Amino acid sequence: MKRPYIFLLLVIAVGILIFSCSSNDKKKENKTTTIDSVAVFTLKKGEVNKKLTFPAELTPLERAEIYAKINGYVKDIKVDIGDRVRKGQVMIILDAPEIYANQAQANSELQTARSKYLISSDACKRILNAAKIDGTVASGEIERALNQKVADSSLVEAAKSRLNFTAQFKDYLTISAPFNGIVTQRNVDLGTLTSSGNQKPLLVVEDVSVLRLRLPVPESYSAAVPDTSVVEFSVEATPGKSYKATLSRKSGSINLSNRTETWEYIYKNNENDLKSGMFANVTMRMGRAEPSFLVPSSAIATTLEKKFVIRLKEGKTEWVDVKNGFSQNDKVEIFGPLMEGDLLLVGATDEIKPNTELTAKLKKK
Repeated sequence: MKRPYIFLLLVIAVGILIFSCSSNDKKKENKTTTIDSVAVFTLKKGEVNKKLTFPAELTPLERAEIYAKINGYVKDIKVDIGDRVRKGQVMIILDAPEIYANQAQANSELQTARSKYLISSDACKRILNAAKIDGTVASGEIERALNQKVADSSLVEAAKSRLNFTAQFKDYLTISAPFNGIVTQRNVDLGTLTSSGNQKPLLVVEDVSVLRLRLPVPESYSAAVPDTSVVEFSVEATPGKSYKATLSRKSGSINLSNRTETWEYIYKNNENDLKSGMFANVTMRMGRAEPSFLVPSSAIATTLEKKFVIRLKEGKTEWVDVKNGFSQNDKVEIFGPLMEGDLLLVGATDEIKPNTELTAKLKKK
């Protein structure tokens, strides 16, 4: 009775063991053959056009700092801050008595030089007349008289130049406006001593009839193309009001100190409602000359070393390094070795390693 019972137990045990092994093999097989699916999208190019706001500064069309050319005292001031001046209008008159003394001295030296020249010229003429009779005058004496006449003539010319030079200084005593504008600074009063070494200008004149709107554009946007040559800007002095300026020129180089390129716009300040030195906020739309790749921000993975997207090619993942461009709505412009039609993962993360087998699940737009 015991033998059939033992045999039955052995058969049951073997059956259980075979069933268990078969079940484990099926689980392993199912585990190895199952591949995760991920959401992907097809990469396409699109138009890049974004509304941006930049800080800017208003500067005058022309600005001149007026300094004294010579040493002197302020004799008369005909303008003050806020006064409008015309080109050539006298603004300051200086007094420098030594200039008149130098001019008188130069004039006296000219008269002396002329007298010497007349004497030497007359002597030369007499010697030449006497030399017409052979043997009367030595040849060396004739040569000396001619040389003296030339030397005295040169002295006359030098004296004339000195007189003109000293007379020119008289023009520096009168300071006139270099262009039509407004006096924005005055740093002297009557009797103030002036010289060419003054640290502050006597006056500052600005032409504010036209203002330059200077806009420092970051390097990353310097290659972008604005949708129009006209921009809108606002200033804090007149909240709720906007103005328009027209693009005039670009600097064509990047400022090494702040990595920006200066774009200059022109604003005609016909109503004089804006002032030079004001800060402004400029609003414009900028885009690319050609379409660019736009992807969801979730498709870009960022680590300490780089930024990348994950491309699914032939069922396996690839990390593709990219650089960011404009942010437009919920998408980001990217640049890298990509092509239209590539399948990119919607949610990129560094946890998904390269060469991972995945099944594409195309995201519907």
